[in-house]
Order: sequence, then C-alpha cells, then structure tokens
Amino acid sequence: MSRLSIFPLAGAILFPGMHLPLHIFEPRYRALVSDAMARDRRIGMIQPRGEGDPPPLYELGCIGRIVDVEMLDDGRSNVVLEGLSLFRVVRELDVTTKFRQVEAEIIPTCENEALSLAARAGLELESKRFAEAQGYAVDWDAVGRLDDASLVNGIAQIAPFDAAAKQALLETPTIADRAELVVQLLQFFGRHDGEDRVTLQ
Repeated sequence: MSRLSIFPLAGAILFPGMHLPLHIFEPRYRALVSDAMARDRRIGMIQPRGEGDPPPLYELGCIGRIVDVEMLDDGRSNVVLEGLSLFRVVRELDVTTKFRQVEAEIIPTCENEALSLAARAGLELESKRFAEAQGYAVDWDAVGRLDDASLVNGIAQIAPFDAAAKQALLETPTIADRAELVVQLLQFFGRHDGEDRVTLQ
C-alpha cells in the first residue's frame, strides 16, 4: 500500500514507460507539484468518473514521476511525467491539502512481456493503416526498434481514442491483451465515413 497525491484529469492517460507533458496552472495542482518535488516526485494520474465536486474516480490510474519541470514567472509550470506503474485506489483519504490523496495498491509492472510475431506484425500493420488514413508522418524504422511494451503503450497513449477507450486500455492486464484491444480500437476509430474522412468518434 502507498499514500499517493493524485491529479484527476479527464482524457489525460499515462502508461508505464511513457511520458506525459502537463501544464500546471490551478493553485491546487501548483501545490501538488510543489509537494511532490519536495518529497519523491510522484503523482498519481487518474481519470475522474463523471461529474461531481469532487468527482468520483476510476479505480485504476498510473503513477508518474516528475522527470522535468519548468517553473514560469507567474507560478505556473510545465512538467513531464514518466509512467512508473499502475495503481488501484483502495480508499480516498481525509486530508487538509488542497489536492486529493488516496491509499493505493501498487500493481507491479510485468517485465519483458512479449507479443507473438503474428500479434506484433498485425499491430504494426493496423497502425500504419490508421496513420496513413490520418495523414500522420511516422518514422516506422524507429517504431520497428521499439520493444513490444513500448510500442503497445505508446500507441495506447497517443492515439486519438476517447477517454473511455483509453481507460479500458489502461485496465487491460497484459501487453498481449492490450495489443489486441489497440488493434480493435484502431479499426473502430479509423472507419471512413461517406466523405472519405476518418471518423474518430
């Protein structure tokens, strides 16, 4: 179990091993970043589930470590988080800080998870189809050098899926299962409409 300060932000999903840039401007999240920098640089990224004040949370999020911070003159900051591991909210804590804190179960990241050759090839093929339909410029040689987990998590994080789809990816327990769901989502979100444009939602 671990005590985590959390940043509930709709649509901002962080996966283990990936990087997430954030612009921090609200006073409560300025306080959150200051507190994290003074302690262990860890922030729990998690999506709110619906409306409310405070809004309820999804059960699963990802711990991010601040690996870069740019402090601006007016108190705002730009930070970059590196995803460390997933966490599951056990309970929210009653705290006096401006930001929310939870007791969380840390979920170990499985090392050296690998895809079958067929699964890897299928994922790369579907990614190329999607990127070409979108008009994205991609360095496919660099993509080909990524390990399986980096490839799967990288697509899951940057692809223009909706928040619910990305949460579903985050909650998928293995890289193989996540890769299969990524392919399904690429096909679903990459369907063409009658004007030969890609439909993303």
